[in-house]
Amino acid sequence: MTSGDPRVRRTQETLQRALIELVEDQELSRISVADVVERAGVSRSTFYDHYRDVHELAEVACTAMIDALIDSMPRPSGDAAHSLRAFFAHLAEHAGLYRSLLGPQGSARVIDHVRRRAMLGSYRGARGITDPSEDVPHDVPAAFTAGALIGVATDWLQRGCPRSPAEMAALTWPLLAALYPDGARPASLHS
Repeated sequence: MTSGDPRVRRTQETLQRALIELVEDQELSRISVADVVERAGVSRSTFYDHYRDVHELAEVACTAMIDALIDSMPRPSGDAAHSLRAFFAHLAEHAGLYRSLLGPQGSARVIDHVRRRAMLGSYRGARGITDPSEDVPHDVPAAFTAGALIGVATDWLQRGCPRSPAEMAALTWPLLAALYPDGARPASLHS
C-alpha cells in the first residue's frame, strides 16, 4: 500500500494519523470516511484513491503500532517477565486505540492482523527465522500463545486496564508457563 512517491506517502500518513487521532476519542465503528477526510483535510476521492474503507485504513495505520506491540512480546532470549511488562505497558500507553480496534465493535481485519503477527513472530522468533517470505506452517503452540495473550489483553483493555502492566505480567506469566509443564513450553516463551 506504500508508494515510492513522497506525495502519496504524505497523503497516506495524513490519513493514517487522522484515523489514529479519531480512534483515540471514539469507537472505530462510529468513524466514517467523512470523519477521516475532514480531520485529514483531503477529499473523499483522495481517500478512495488509497483505501477501500475505514477498516482497511485502520489496518494499515496501525501496522507500526502493532509491530511495536508484537516486538514487546516474549522472545526466546531475555527476561520473559520483562517482555510481558513491556507488552502490557505498550497496550496501556495506547489503550484507547487498542480498546477500540480489538474490542467487540473493532476491526476484524486488525484483530486478525494482530493474531497472525503474534503467531508468526512467536514461530519465527522461536526458530530463528529471519526471512519474512519463508512459509510458516501451522504451529499449535505459537497460535495458542498468541490467542491467549490477545484474549487476556483484550479483556484487560475492555475493563479499563484495572491492573498495572507489572501486575498483568505477574499474573499472566505463571499461567502461560503452566500451560507447558516439564519445559515443553514453546521456545518463544523460554526465558
